[in-house]
Amino acid sequence: MTLSQLTELLGWATLLNLAYLSFVSMMLMLGRNLAVALHQKFFDLDATALQLKFYAFLSQYKVITLTFFVAPYLALKIMGF
Repeated sequence: MTLSQLTELLGWATLLNLAYLSFVSMMLMLGRNLAVALHQKFFDLDATALQLKFYAFLSQYKVITLTFFVAPYLALKIMGF
């Protein structure tokens, strides 16, 4: 795999991960009550704890995406690949 191919792969992975992050964020903003009601049936957590879990997931996913996809992609683009 060449550096150009790796750059292209990281670019597509970045796009897909950011699209997923945006989609999940919008769904949690627009359908918060539905998400809480659905997950309360499966897990023994109150609404406040579930919302904290949702936001913890979003923050961890964002950090992982930025660290493993966006930063390497930008570094390779700056290097000219």
